[in-house]
Amino acid sequence: METRADPLIRPSLFDDLPGVVAAFSTREGGVSEGPYASLNLGLSTEEDDETVWKNRWTFTEALGFTPEQLALAGQVHGDDILSVDEPGLFRGYDGLVTDRRNLLLGITAADCAAVLLGDPEARVVGACHSGWRGTVARITPKTVAAMRKLGADPSNTHAWISPCISERHFEVGPEVAEQFDDDYVTQPANGKNPHVNLKAALRDQLRDAGLPTVQIEVDPQCTFADTDTFYSHRAEGGTTGRMMGVIGMKSEGGA
Repeated sequence: METRADPLIRPSLFDDLPGVVAAFSTREGGVSEGPYASLNLGLSTEEDDETVWKNRWTFTEALGFTPEQLALAGQVHGDDILSVDEPGLFRGYDGLVTDRRNLLLGITAADCAAVLLGDPEARVVGACHSGWRGTVARITPKTVAAMRKLGADPSNTHAWISPCISERHFEVGPEVAEQFDDDYVTQPANGKNPHVNLKAALRDQLRDAGLPTVQIEVDPQCTFADTDTFYSHRAEGGTTGRMMGVIGMKSEGGA
């Protein structure tokens, strides 16, 4: 397998936004072994915590932060969002927003999307975890609304949708498909179960929330189709690691 020069995905959407730091990990660059090889960042997995913390140090240091500056959503496939002003694990929440500097909001994923948002003028950032349940519950526009309460303006907000499972591989039951608008559901000609396009649904929800199309970037990569690069809960039978998407604002003096 070819190794990337930089194992992290750094969304170009945020490159020119002063103070914004954003990244999404791959499974490369860490010390995990077996099904978790090698940059597993999820403490919810069966891997020992010490190894995961080593990986978190590697990941955050590459961004000029430390694991002690991470504010992580506990993630229960819901739509609750919390405004945070300190690091820690916030159980019961799938979205976080902040206007504090030097705090890195984090979302773990292994097929679901991590949506990263930032308004560089208001200096407000947000992050949310959106699988099919979160998408149906519209957690992404709710995160935009939570950012507005901190002074963000949707017209100035930029959003990036991480690699996640693609429509081609996201087969669901009819009870799931019926919760999506028909625009995001395809029915295979062979009569098997329908497929859902999470990325398109999330993109359109961001547009509906007031973000300009040019300020929305959807990563085209599929976690299910590329398990050399990404962890995939579906493709790997549930025994796998977690990527992490993060976004934060550095102070003028750095982290």
